[in-house]
Amino acid sequence: MNCSVLLLFLILSVTISVSTGSHQRAILRAIIKENSKDGDFAVDLNATNFDSVLKETPAPYAIVEFFAHWCPACRNYKPQYEKVARLFNGADASHPGIILMTRVDCALTINSNLCDKFSVGHFPMLFWGPPKKFVGGGWDPKQEKSEILPIENGRTADILLGWINKQLGSSYGFDDGKYEKEHLQANTSDPGQIAKAIYDIEEATSTAFGIILDHKMIKPVTRASLIKFLQLLVAHHPSKRCRKGSADVLVNFDDLCPSETMSVNNEEAESCSKKGALGNYQICGKEVPRGYWMYCRGSKNYTRGFSCGLWVLLHSLSVRVEDGESNMAFRSTCDFIHNFFICEECRQHFYEMCSSVSSPFKKARDFALWLWSAHNKVNERLMKDEASLGTGDPEFPKASWPSKQLCSLCYLSPSKANKETSKIDWDEEEVFKFLVSYYGKELVTLHKEREQQGGGQTEKVVAEEVVASTHAVVVPVGAALAIAVASCAFGALAYIWRSRQKKKYKYLYSLKNI
Repeated sequence: MNCSVLLLFLILSVTISVSTGSHQRAILRAIIKENSKDGDFAVDLNATNFDSVLKETPAPYAIVEFFAHWCPACRNYKPQYEKVARLFNGADASHPGIILMTRVDCALTINSNLCDKFSVGHFPMLFWGPPKKFVGGGWDPKQEKSEILPIENGRTADILLGWINKQLGSSYGFDDGKYEKEHLQANTSDPGQIAKAIYDIEEATSTAFGIILDHKMIKPVTRASLIKFLQLLVAHHPSKRCRKGSADVLVNFDDLCPSETMSVNNEEAESCSKKGALGNYQICGKEVPRGYWMYCRGSKNYTRGFSCGLWVLLHSLSVRVEDGESNMAFRSTCDFIHNFFICEECRQHFYEMCSSVSSPFKKARDFALWLWSAHNKVNERLMKDEASLGTGDPEFPKASWPSKQLCSLCYLSPSKANKETSKIDWDEEEVFKFLVSYYGKELVTLHKEREQQGGGQTEKVVAEEVVASTHAVVVPVGAALAIAVASCAFGALAYIWRSRQKKKYKYLYSLKNI
């Protein structure tokens, strides 16, 4: 669905850019773009930017080639290496955001110490590993255990790609097309596109959690609202690993972010920050965020992406709650946005829409339709702003949702009055059916079916960790009863109670059809 209120997070990561991470990613994009102009897709690094680029790349894996520009074998190998790099780096990448492929010229004096740290004894020499493991580190052939692995045989593009496929359990090929060709344009009219959104929801969840920690937003007055929203994620997040990660945080929250350590002037404890113990938890798994968008990818930098992913998350939650949970889910969503969205204008608009609800929701249908209506109101407002400022995405302009191509039954024949005002007459019963199908069954089921049929390559990297959203609540043995009762746990969270013996607790999965 088109971007909206959650534009505030987008503004945070771009306009506020503010954070070192956003700045470094912008530098990385610029480097890749500049390299691509010259036909080079591997990112050239040196001792001055080696740590910063590898530290901030969102890609879960990196390959570093150490070479010397005077070496004939290195010059002959470069086209082979670039052929593989083109699959993962640059604007035409088939599989963006998975592997950052880089090169370091050891013949340059500035890189001598860097090459020595990695025990470079011949050219070219390739290493594989998580990008952050390269930062400030090195490689010793005598070291028994290391997450940095030498690629012993990558002398041709075919051999190197085969090594990567074996490492990841993937089947990437050189004939894989440009990623955007299968994505752009089809998004808004092809219902099958929503299957890809499972990755964007994981990305948005992880990034939002990171922003909360980075900006130290957990305080005495916001603490309870975060706990309630975490409970909503544990019970109804479409991704299995995000449910599990949210449960990990929730079960350990009191110890990781104890309220008694927070000072009276509302400054959070260090343990609640990114640098504290809570920052060691990856809410959707160690490889998320990945730094790319699939269903939510825009045609321009900084359009759609984060904000779109967060909206899809909220809609997917709204169609999974049961009637008895509907008002609690509504309040938790409103409180979460009010307490943890930094963009003041966006937060205020959403708060006003929440405040306009005069009576509690008694049906899940009412909550899902309210969120849908609120999203369309935001789109209508942003449509005018983007038209006057020229800041919209030309491929994905704001519009009323869903489109007639996706749900023709959602539209009633307009009355005479509505013809005059250009207002759409919606069949809300059909809209609700569409929302439940689109953000519920189709969001994950189509994805799962495509994986079983050997679908898209990018999805295969993380496929086995994604399960149908209709299955499941993560229920840790010995979970936090005190938290669950105090915060009015959602549905299955009534079964979560706290264990003080965390080393011994295990996870059980209660399968539940929604």
